Amino acid sequence: MNQTTRYISRQLIMSSLLITFVMTGVIWLFVAVRAVESIVNRGLSVKLFLLLTSLQIPNFLTQILPISLFIAVLYVYTRLNSDREIVVMRAAGLSPLALAKPVIVLSLFVMLLVYFLTLWATPASYKTFRNLQWDIRYSLAHIVLKEGVFNIFSDSITVYLRERSSRNELRGLLVHDSREKDRPVTYHAESGTLIEAGNGAKVILRRGNSILIDKKNPQLGRVVFFDRHTLDLTNIINRPPLRFREARERGVIELLTLKKNDVGNPNDFGKFVVEGHQRLAMPLTVLGFALVALVTLLRGDLSRRGQLKRILAAVGIFVTVMSLNLGLINLSANNLNLIPGIYIANGLPILLALVLLTFPGRIGSKANRLKTAVASAGP
Repeated sequence: MNQTTRYISRQLIMSSLLITFVMTGVIWLFVAVRAVESIVNRGLSVKLFLLLTSLQIPNFLTQILPISLFIAVLYVYTRLNSDREIVVMRAAGLSPLALAKPVIVLSLFVMLLVYFLTLWATPASYKTFRNLQWDIRYSLAHIVLKEGVFNIFSDSITVYLRERSSRNELRGLLVHDSREKDRPVTYHAESGTLIEAGNGAKVILRRGNSILIDKKNPQLGRVVFFDRHTLDLTNIINRPPLRFREARERGVIELLTLKKNDVGNPNDFGKFVVEGHQRLAMPLTVLGFALVALVTLLRGDLSRRGQLKRILAAVGIFVTVMSLNLGLINLSANNLNLIPGIYIANGLPILLALVLLTFPGRIGSKANRLKTAVASAGP
């Protein structure tokens, strides 16, 4: 790797890292703000909150990395062009492919990283995220008892409390337990402690009484005073025995070998198949978008004028290709015969860009004229 390639590569790497960091931070902050509700309403710890939001980062990166590299190429080569460094490099004998070498090398590295994310990291992290989300939804350990209102755990358990001194310490408790339909019990206690236990919870009631009503034999109803009583809340929530796994948490091999019987709704079968092919084709956009930005900036005479038009042209092509990909994904889910179009849409920009770099035409024509002029002015 010569000095010029190292010089451009260093700028590309620094710009890509900075853009990726900023975009990831912004998206993570947006997700975190939405997830704050879980802390308030479910009583999640900060550690669990950070874990849940961090597990979504691999999915963000698969979308962010192609965009960040595209922006980095636009920024770096626009600046090099504005500072006449591209003209000097062309005058020194660098071909368009030589100028593209730092972009191609970095794009291939990032493309391999995106393949790692799409084929392994993203499904694994999203599966862990969904499992945690599932446990939180059906676990009493993550239910927050609100003060001053009747908290309904299920059709048979209702809890009211006056206040809570900490996450698990409760004061002024009123609990109505109707799990035995013919023998409902109402508990009143001065205080209590919520104890997490496996997939359920228990409440230790202190200094209170229980009122039992026997609907079949009303005379058997009674009031019992206690100093301490344990109320078991295990399995009061109807938790489904199995959780249906979404397409994003399945491996590529599983997605491509699925049968309609393996999908809950046969109408969603196409979405699962397309998800597998998308993971194989989407990383190609890393190289495609980077080369689109590069060719658009290098095509034609290199000058201070016309940079804005070229940038807008690159952005227009980027948006067009992105929209085409999304459209093909949606159409392919309904018609699996269109799946080859996903690979074509992702691979065609790479092929066209490499052809333009190999047969540059007017790329660097002004630099060539400058080189000729310098040579003719020599002794």
